[in-house]
Amino acid sequence: MIRLVVIALIVVVAWFLLVKLIRQVKSANIDWTGIATIISFIALAFWLRHITGMG
Repeated sequence: MIRLVVIALIVVVAWFLLVKLIRQVKSANIDWTGIATIISFIALAFWLRHITGMG
C-alpha cells in the first residue's frame, strides 16, 4: 500500500512539473530548428549504434 502511495506522489509531482514546463515553453521564444537538429543527431547516433553495433 505504501508503494502505491509513493508511486502516486511521484506521478503527481511529475505531472505538476510537466505542466509548469509546458507553460514556460509556451511563453518563451525558443529556436525550435536548433532543438530539432540536436534531437535528430541524437536519434541518428542511437540508430547507427543499433544498426552497426559499434559505439
